[in-house]
Amino acid sequence: MDGPLTEWTDAQLLAAHQEGHPEAFGEIFRRHRDRMWAVALRTTRDPEMAADAVQDGFLNAFRRADSFRGDAAVTTWLHRIVVNACLDRLRRRRPTSDLDDLDPADPRDHHRSVEVRMDVRDALDRLPEGQRLALVLVDMHGLSVAEAAAVLEVAEGTIKSRCARGRAAMAEMLELT
Repeated sequence: MDGPLTEWTDAQLLAAHQEGHPEAFGEIFRRHRDRMWAVALRTTRDPEMAADAVQDGFLNAFRRADSFRGDAAVTTWLHRIVVNACLDRLRRRRPTSDLDDLDPADPRDHHRSVEVRMDVRDALDRLPEGQRLALVLVDMHGLSVAEAAAVLEVAEGTIKSRCARGRAAMAEMLELT
């Protein structure tokens, strides 16, 4: 593989890492850390736990790179590892969540946007774990149903069902029906 690492595909980088290239995995980390952080934060709803889960996930990916079979994209494989790290941490300790200090979409209505975020977060927290994870991956992170199914290691139909049930439950909780 020639050229700078930034031009290599994820699969090429992972293969180079498996062959001992000292900087290949660093490039994978640089490319995907922000997205994995977002997935972890939405999954755990706790910044400290999310940071630990991302660290665990990338360490696991680094150490177990030879487990990548190439059946899915490297990003799907990373999602699966990070989500599993999140679930492991959540099973050990149920977190409490604080409202993120995000900038509102409309600065003229800061109070209302905070209220809406709190309502949505509360509704999401009340969903069963499977529905919440499916909605986070598909609706919030834009993964396809197939990618979310690979990350959560369930059938595509299960993801579709969990998303449909989760959306219906959230609509009811938010009185959007």
